[in-house]
Amino acid sequence: MSLYFEELDYRPTPIGPISLRRRRELRLGVDVFEIMLGDEHLMSSLFTASEIALADLGLAALSGGKLDILVGGLGLGYTAKAVLEHDSVGSMLVVDMLEAVIDWHRAGLVPLGTEVADDARCKLVQGDFFAGADSKAGFDPDVPGRRFDAILVDIDHSPEALLDDRSAGFYGPEGLGALASHLKPGGIFGLWSDDDPDPAFTERLSGVFAEAWAEPVTFHNPLQDRPFTQTVYLARTAAA
Repeated sequence: MSLYFEELDYRPTPIGPISLRRRRELRLGVDVFEIMLGDEHLMSSLFTASEIALADLGLAALSGGKLDILVGGLGLGYTAKAVLEHDSVGSMLVVDMLEAVIDWHRAGLVPLGTEVADDARCKLVQGDFFAGADSKAGFDPDVPGRRFDAILVDIDHSPEALLDDRSAGFYGPEGLGALASHLKPGGIFGLWSDDDPDPAFTERLSGVFAEAWAEPVTFHNPLQDRPFTQTVYLARTAAA
């Protein structure tokens, strides 16, 4: 492979072919790792501010220690890594539908190497996050009905821009209500979005949770040399 481009892995999946690639961004003088679904960009190591903010904002809304955290969507691992950097976290379950993504972390093909996979607090599970959210058994095959202090999700591009139609029901009142049942009292649901804050979606969250709000995350896009804004939605279940 070229020094400027390398495809590290390529596999078929139920939602299309997925690949992990490294390319040299000559304008910036850095290597960029990207996850692609067909020709669609899923994640880039060049833009990680909002993925990290998903973890930091979600955990900032909680108190106490030995927190039990669920991350929906592993990607390049920046949300999961940011969760593990909080000393208040006792355990973290990460659910990803794509076995390849979990394999990349265990093999150290991603920029973070095996850091996430090797952490004793972390458990990686291959599974359908949205099916787990809609079931009473939940997300952990070893602990049916397990509940969490926070559920942090970065899978679709936004509540309106989906990777696969099977997640469509998750963003409605019934789907969000099912998700809330897997949180402890006072627990936090965090959702990443590639778009600006959508007041209609925040209002929808408010109809299900005790409180809800949107946090815009603005960062500099070096490729376009301008600021870019994404969103972290947060919602809290009622206290006991």
